[in-house]
Amino acid sequence: MRMLLDLVLPLECAGCGLLGENWCAACSRALFVPPVTVRPRVDPGVPCWALGTYSGPRRNGVIALKERGRRSVAAPLGRALAEAVGHLRDAGEIDPPELGSLILVCAPSRARAARARGGDPVLRCARVAAAELAPERVLVPELLRMSGGVRDSVGLSAGQRQHNVAGRIEAVGVRRSRADRGASRLVSHTVLLIDDVVTTGATLAESARVLGEFGVPLAGALVVASA
Repeated sequence: MRMLLDLVLPLECAGCGLLGENWCAACSRALFVPPVTVRPRVDPGVPCWALGTYSGPRRNGVIALKERGRRSVAAPLGRALAEAVGHLRDAGEIDPPELGSLILVCAPSRARAARARGGDPVLRCARVAAAELAPERVLVPELLRMSGGVRDSVGLSAGQRQHNVAGRIEAVGVRRSRADRGASRLVSHTVLLIDDVVTTGATLAESARVLGEFGVPLAGALVVASA
């Protein structure tokens, strides 16, 4: 049956197009690398790391996941994010699990885009990363959402992207009056903001600002690729 399906719909690597593989070993090696520090044009106010530039398997994988319905690509991307967490801990960039339980907060997507993709691809990757870090208990709460009126950011300048999301990212299920109490509960946690691609940093910056207003102490932002 598998051979028949391959004849009708040939399986190819989402990272490089190699036939017979969903995600090949060479593309996995391109993902499983120590994350590098990036400095977006719009400063998110916290350290920001990426698995590499928006090119090669990273670019192809993100496009396959978001635009071509290849949901299975969330698995290698999520595993790579989990590996990156280990590198950041080993380098002393973020606390080890003994000092702070890990929480992954996803930068939000436009609701319409998420529906068209059958769910939020960044959230899917973050959940894979959390599962990969087991038996460590990693939380992936849905704390942020985008309100209406946000345009597709393709083709927008850094300033336009910043204006596009300004005031349009909201905290979900958190009351402002509980900010201090929420911060005290999170003081023993390591909170990372997760996204697929950072282009100008506008979405990361607005997400970090909103989380900061509610007392969420961000350790940094981790993305698959930097454009």
